[in-house]
Amino acid sequence: MAVSTAITGTAAGVPFRAVPPQGDPADAPVVAAWHLMDAPRTEAAFAAALPLAGLDAWRIYLGLPMHGARLPEDGVDGLMRLGYEDAVRNLYGPISAQAAEEFAPAYAELRSRLGFRDGPIGLLGGSLGSAVAQLVLAEGGFDVAAAVLVSPMSQLSPVVEAMGRRFGVTYPWAEPSLEIARRLDFVARADELTGCPATLLVVGEEDDEPGFRAPARRLRDALAQRSVEAGLVIVPGMGHVLAEEPGTEPAPQLPEAAEVDRLAVDWFSRHLG
Repeated sequence: MAVSTAITGTAAGVPFRAVPPQGDPADAPVVAAWHLMDAPRTEAAFAAALPLAGLDAWRIYLGLPMHGARLPEDGVDGLMRLGYEDAVRNLYGPISAQAAEEFAPAYAELRSRLGFRDGPIGLLGGSLGSAVAQLVLAEGGFDVAAAVLVSPMSQLSPVVEAMGRRFGVTYPWAEPSLEIARRLDFVARADELTGCPATLLVVGEEDDEPGFRAPARRLRDALAQRSVEAGLVIVPGMGHVLAEEPGTEPAPQLPEAAEVDRLAVDWFSRHLG
């Protein structure tokens, strides 16, 4: 009999929130999801914003390093200080790298504990969480049937430039940060993303054009040129975030997030099997 309540805890040190399927939990597919650095910025808040309502699958929301239960000792202030010191080398690079690296052991432990099947999975990520999903796809060796990337970080450099415009600073690129940018340039790495046959990119109409919307179009085009079923949807009225601040606890779903949820459920229902 299917379990109806969410299961929370840690797996291989990674905080998670797992929502069981409506049907047979041993035979349902799995969607792994990573939240944004902006709201919603924890696994619980992301699960409330994008619950994948009506999708008969395991929905496993994973907490990013340096967020939620794993904030630095001095909390949000410490996280912000690291960002001001060097957002690429202190935040974007290490958070995405660690989250992608810790997914395999966390997934293995969750499969052992929850008993879900070992088969093609779905990947869902928002903003920096989308970079984690793409790293897992490119480097993780998983059988991925479908991916949904929301407010996606398709290329790091334009994102950093967008943040610079927002805060009135110019980021001092150097070789260590350029190396991170190359790793997180998924347009350039499109050949490594073709193992997933169906990828949907969802961007807000009010999100930054050069930082997010234009790179999403470039990634969609690069994937389509490589025979991937690649979709791009612009959600009217949506900016970059998917929940109200502070974005750390479950909150009422915004209308724009409900539309993203509907799009993701439709995509996974058609492609995840």
